[in-house]
Amino acid sequence: MPLKPKSLSLHWELMFTRSLFQTADMERQHAILTEIARLIDAGRLRTTLSETFGPIDAANLARAHALIESGKAKGKVVLAGFSD
Repeated sequence: MPLKPKSLSLHWELMFTRSLFQTADMERQHAILTEIARLIDAGRLRTTLSETFGPIDAANLARAHALIESGKAKGKVVLAGFSD
């Protein structure tokens, strides 16, 4: 079944593209990150992350899938990076 009907998505984000590519407005990245830090410190912005299962491998993928399949997952469930 395609991802869309399951309300699933895969995201790959790189938040430092301005500095990486030396764009004319790369100083704006500093302002954005400063504002985000201020909002987090003030408690006005918080994560939706609920579970982190570590690196992407078969065992962690199975654990994450079981949680989502149980219907008890709330917020973001994350597998990050790969095992060495």
